[in-house]
Amino acid sequence: MLHNKNYINMEITDAYINSTRLVNSVSMAHVRYLYDIIDWSSRMVCIKGARGVGKTTLMLQRMKQLFPKSEQAIYISLDDLWFTEHRLIDLAEYHFLHGGTHLFVDEVHRYPYNNWIQELKNIYDRYPELHIVFTGSSLLQIDFSMADLSRRCVFYTLQGLSFREYLEFEGKGKFTALPLDRILKEHIYIATDIVSKITIIPLFEEYLRHGYYPFYKEAPASYPLRLQQVITTILENDLPAVEKVEYVSIKKMKRLLMIVSQMVPFSPNMTKVGESIETTRQAVTRMFQLLERAALLIMLYSEKNNMQQLTKPEKVYLENTNLMYALAPTSDIGNIRETFFANQLKANHTITFSGQGDFRIDDTYTFEVGGKTKNFEQIKDIPNSYLAIDNVEYGTGKRIPLWLFGFLY
Repeated sequence: MLHNKNYINMEITDAYINSTRLVNSVSMAHVRYLYDIIDWSSRMVCIKGARGVGKTTLMLQRMKQLFPKSEQAIYISLDDLWFTEHRLIDLAEYHFLHGGTHLFVDEVHRYPYNNWIQELKNIYDRYPELHIVFTGSSLLQIDFSMADLSRRCVFYTLQGLSFREYLEFEGKGKFTALPLDRILKEHIYIATDIVSKITIIPLFEEYLRHGYYPFYKEAPASYPLRLQQVITTILENDLPAVEKVEYVSIKKMKRLLMIVSQMVPFSPNMTKVGESIETTRQAVTRMFQLLERAALLIMLYSEKNNMQQLTKPEKVYLENTNLMYALAPTSDIGNIRETFFANQLKANHTITFSGQGDFRIDDTYTFEVGGKTKNFEQIKDIPNSYLAIDNVEYGTGKRIPLWLFGFLY
């Protein structure tokens, strides 16, 4: 359909109105950890992350702080129907010619023309005074296909809420994020200080069930159903927008997630998994890789293995414990503990499979995760080895409360 210029201008005016409405409605009460890490002065910033972790809110909060009542900045989502007939670069030109300095673009992977990389590159090159912030699915791969863009852009990944952030969201206090080496050395002092202010164990149990995605507060009773819907949206909408995948494969991936959610924890036999979902070993391997990129799985490989794409993982977990409870409410407690540990550590650290413990971190530390009765038997002769212990408020020596690893970001 063709529109005259005046009609197009009127439609863009509507986009400014919608942008202003969204900015005005966003709350600044809780700002995610990544906000202060991002170099907002960069001319192009990409925020990747799983659906539902708060990427849109982060951009709107930046706009509210920097341009509370100004049309210098505009927020647009590329899954808007307007873009079925119009180009992003046309809106960018209109915005720039009318005094715009900042363009905030959401859901780039949903752009209907499949050339968002080239259009962002062109906008960057044509309008050197325009700053661009865009979000995209965690499925996006920063590889050779994005070479031109990656030279211009700074990329960040937003995780779901850490346990530390969850406590702030719940109004239990503001606590500082802690580096891993400080937790290892000072955990007794740190835990004592925190526990003197709040009753930590019940809050930790709540977080494991419903604290990872910021939208948990919107409708707590329907949160598990909402998570199942998020999974469906990722597989049926986000994944096909990024990768060529058939609908039958999407159905098999849903079954694969259910299998993983019920294992204790899951050490995959690719051939047997393929038989159970009626597909080939090679197809299962690709499904695992896609689900990991979609931030639905965590896969651990041996630290000696540098060919991850060609081999099977040693262990597979759901990406976070909230997904576990949504898919399998009676999940094994050992699996829940290990999933929490892997999820919180992967934000800033390299995690690999350890044959003598549960996890190897940064090729330096070995961790065994368990309950109160867990001992050092499996890792007693390994240097720099620690226990992450559940259901304790305080630790001793190299026995560290599991919940404290939720303060890493």
